[in-house]
Amino acid sequence: MLFIATQKYLLMSPKKLRPVADLAKKMKPKDALEQLPFVGKRGVEPIVKVLKNAMAMAKAKGFGEDDVKIKEIQIGDGPRLKRGIAVSRGQSHPIIKKMSHIRIVLETIKDETKIAKRAEIGKEAEVKETNEAKKEEKKVKAVKKGKDNGTKS
Repeated sequence: MLFIATQKYLLMSPKKLRPVADLAKKMKPKDALEQLPFVGKRGVEPIVKVLKNAMAMAKAKGFGEDDVKIKEIQIGDGPRLKRGIAVSRGQSHPIIKKMSHIRIVLETIKDETKIAKRAEIGKEAEVKETNEAKKEEKKVKAVKKGKDNGTKS
């Protein structure tokens, strides 16, 4: 299963984000969230935010931090804002403000033992629910019989 989180139109150059993304690709998501804030780069904060978003999606579907891995991190170029700054003799120099798009894809680890354990836990929960439901039905029937017997005599 894939979990995709994106951040578009981030007003930061892709050149500043790519080294941080390369670091994060090599780590597990849990380790990346712990270690990236200590990297002295400006591009860490947006990548951590998007990674937290992807992890939250995985958690919402019932997968833990250890059940997912980073499949890919893409840093794409966004549109550019073209501005100018006035300089001497009535001229201007261009200023290009670059934007980025961040895309992080998390993938579930295909560990069959974990999948089997989840299936067993799910089956056990279903069995417990059905057993409890049957017990409640028996109690309700017993109570009804007791009331019916009490009213007839």
